[in-house]
Amino acid sequence: MAAWYPLILLLHLSCAIVFVGAVAFEVLVLESLHRQFEHEVMTRIEAAVMARVRRFMPAVVALLFLSGFALFDIRCNGFSCLGSRFGWLLTIKVALAFGVLAVFATAVRAGMRGTMDPCRFRRTHHVVLCLMAGIVVLAKLMFY
Repeated sequence: MAAWYPLILLLHLSCAIVFVGAVAFEVLVLESLHRQFEHEVMTRIEAAVMARVRRFMPAVVALLFLSGFALFDIRCNGFSCLGSRFGWLLTIKVALAFGVLAVFATAVRAGMRGTMDPCRFRRTHHVVLCLMAGIVVLAKLMFY
């Protein structure tokens, strides 16, 4: 294994924590505030939160995937591990990660086009949170 593997792993885990944390905050905290505040107030709060998230999340997602590619190459030595239990779990994890990337890219495009309505916004975050929970479970199972 490469000498810089621990640094790549730390970067990957840090980006995953930020990404999953932001989505979990949106789903578990911000959505629950809709019952306590007026619509106009919640619209302003969500707009402020999303403006902040849009500043750094593309870089976090890019680093998450780049470090993921590096970890895949290091752990799998190309594609040699794909026949093993580890390789199957890793393949499923990568498929879920690309699912997250597709949802993320679609959401960014919808936001830029102005077609991101509140219902789509919520569903997007719910889908991403479920996919990321699956990735976390698979990551733990890979080394069990």
